[in-house]
Amino acid sequence: MTSQELYNHWLVSYPEYRDELAALADNPAELEDRFYRSLEFGTGGMRGVMGAGENRVNAVIVRRVTRALAGMIRETDPTGKRHVVIAFDSRRKSDVFAREAAVTLASCGVPVWLFESLRPVPMLSFAIRFTGAIAGVEITASHNPPQYNGYKVYWSDGAQLPPDHADEIIRRLNDDPSFRPMTMDQGREKGLIRSMPYVVDDAYIDEIKGLAIQPELLRERGGELALAYSPVHGSGNVWVRRALREAGVANLLVVKEQEEPDGAFPTVKAPNPEERDTMAMVVELAAKNGADVAFATDPDSDRLGVAAREPDGGYRLITGNQIGCLLLYYILSQKRARGELPGNGTVITTIVSSSLFKSIADGFGVETRECLTGFKFIAEIIERLEVEGRRFLFGYEESYGYLSNPNVRDKDAVNASLLVAELALWLKVSGKTLLGLLDEVYGRFGYYGDYSVSVQMPGKDGLASMRGMMAGLRSDPPKGFGGKATIAVRDYLSGKRIALGMGEESELALPKSDVLYFELGDGDWICVRPSGTEPKIKLYSCAKAGSLGEAEAAAKARVEELKAIITGGAGGQ
Repeated sequence: MTSQELYNHWLVSYPEYRDELAALADNPAELEDRFYRSLEFGTGGMRGVMGAGENRVNAVIVRRVTRALAGMIRETDPTGKRHVVIAFDSRRKSDVFAREAAVTLASCGVPVWLFESLRPVPMLSFAIRFTGAIAGVEITASHNPPQYNGYKVYWSDGAQLPPDHADEIIRRLNDDPSFRPMTMDQGREKGLIRSMPYVVDDAYIDEIKGLAIQPELLRERGGELALAYSPVHGSGNVWVRRALREAGVANLLVVKEQEEPDGAFPTVKAPNPEERDTMAMVVELAAKNGADVAFATDPDSDRLGVAAREPDGGYRLITGNQIGCLLLYYILSQKRARGELPGNGTVITTIVSSSLFKSIADGFGVETRECLTGFKFIAEIIERLEVEGRRFLFGYEESYGYLSNPNVRDKDAVNASLLVAELALWLKVSGKTLLGLLDEVYGRFGYYGDYSVSVQMPGKDGLASMRGMMAGLRSDPPKGFGGKATIAVRDYLSGKRIALGMGEESELALPKSDVLYFELGDGDWICVRPSGTEPKIKLYSCAKAGSLGEAEAAAKARVEELKAIITGGAGGQ
C-alpha cells in the first residue's frame, strides 16, 4: 500500500490513534515519514520515535511484533510451559508497552514473568538465564532522545536474538486490526502473567558483588572512596547504589536533579553518558565535594560514562575506549598478582574499538577475539568459549559498554560501576589516580589515538543517502588517508578482504554486515558503517604514534577526511 493508503487504513482500523492521525491531514511530509515504511525489526529488535503510524513505536506495532514473537515461541516450545521475561526502563510509555507485550503474549498462550518496576537491560538478560525463560523483552530506546522508545528481544541464552530468529519474527509479522488482547487481570487470573520474584534481584546483585577482583579491599577500605553518580533519570539508580553499598562503598553522592525516573529527561539534551553535556551535572557535584570519580549510567543502565579527577581539582571525561582499556589492565594485572589469571582466559572486543586493548591483552599473554559492532556478537563468542572450555574474562565496545559477567549477555553498567569503583579505590590506597594509570598504560603498551563521529541521516532521504554513500565507497575506495596508503579493504557485506594494488582477495571470518574497514598499515585503520539502531552513519579511526596527542590528531584528521568524502567535500588521497 502507498503511504496515503496506509494512513487511511489506520484511520479506520485503529480508532485510538484517530485524533493524532487526523492532525496529519495537512502535513504531507509528516504523513509520508510515518507511513513510507514499517519500522524495521532486526536482531536488536526495533527502535524509533513514538507516535501513530507504521514507522513509529506505538501499541499497535508492539502488539504486532509480540504476536510474531509468540508464534515463533509456540512453534519452538509446543508445550507452552516456558515463559518470557519482560522488563522496561524509565522512558515515556515504557511501562504501558511492557504491559501491552505481556497481555499479547498471554493472549497467545505464552506465560509471562513481568518485572513490576524499572530494571536495567543487564538484569533482564540475567533473569532470562536464571529463571530458565525461553525469551525476554525489554522496552527501551537506550540512550536515544526522549521522543524515542524501542523493543529489544532476547533469546534463552540471555543474548539478543540470533539472525535466524529475527528473520522468523519478520516473516510472521502481519497486520490484524481485529486482534484485541486480554486484560492484565484476565492474564493473572489464568496464571499466564505473574510478577517476577524478588529473589532474582538478590541473585543478580550477589552475582555483581562476586565479580569483584579484590572484595576484601572493598569491604575494608571502601569508605575511603568518594564517588559522584547520576542515573540520568533512568533505571540504574536503585541497582547501582545497592551493588556499591553492599560491596562496601558507602560514600556515594547522587545528583538529586537526575535521581528520579523521568522519561522527558529534562536536564539533558539526550540521556547519553558519552556526551559531555550529559555528564555536566555529575561532574559539577563531584567538583563541589572533591569526589575521586564521577560516573553516570544511561536510561537502561547498559552504558557507563566516567570522569576522573585531575591534579588541579578539575575533571576529565574518559572515553569509552580508555575506560575499557583501564578495566582490562586492572582485571589482568590484579588477577596475575593474585595468581588467579587463567591460562585459558579470553577477552573480547569489536573491530571498531581501540587497538590498545589487544596490545594490553598480548602483554599479559591473554587471547583477544574480535567481532562486529554490537554486544550480541560478544555474547555469541562468550557462548562459544564455554563450549571450547575457555574462560571469558572481559569484553567491551567503544560505545561505553563493558562486561565481566558470563551470566549476563549484554553490556552491564551496574557490573562496570562496581569495577570502576574498585579500580579507583585500589589506585587511591596505592597513592595513584585513574589519569596517572592511563598515562602508565599508554607508556607501556603504546600511544593509540581513537576518534569517531556520527553523521545524521534522518528520514526516507537519509536512508537512501546512506546506501548511496556505502555503494560509492565500495566502488571507488579511497587510496589513503592523512598520507598513509590504504593497504587493504575489508568489506564485511561481501565477506571479502581485498589487498589493494595486488588485487588479492581472502575470506573474512566474521558474519556479513554493511561495514567497510580500511587498513592503513602499522595497525592504523579507519572504518565506516551505518548504525543499526539510529538514522546515522558512523565513522571510526585508530592511529598509533609517538605521543598521545599525535595519535589522537591523526585519528581525528582521518575521520574528518572520510566524512568530507562521503558528504561531498574534499576527496581522499
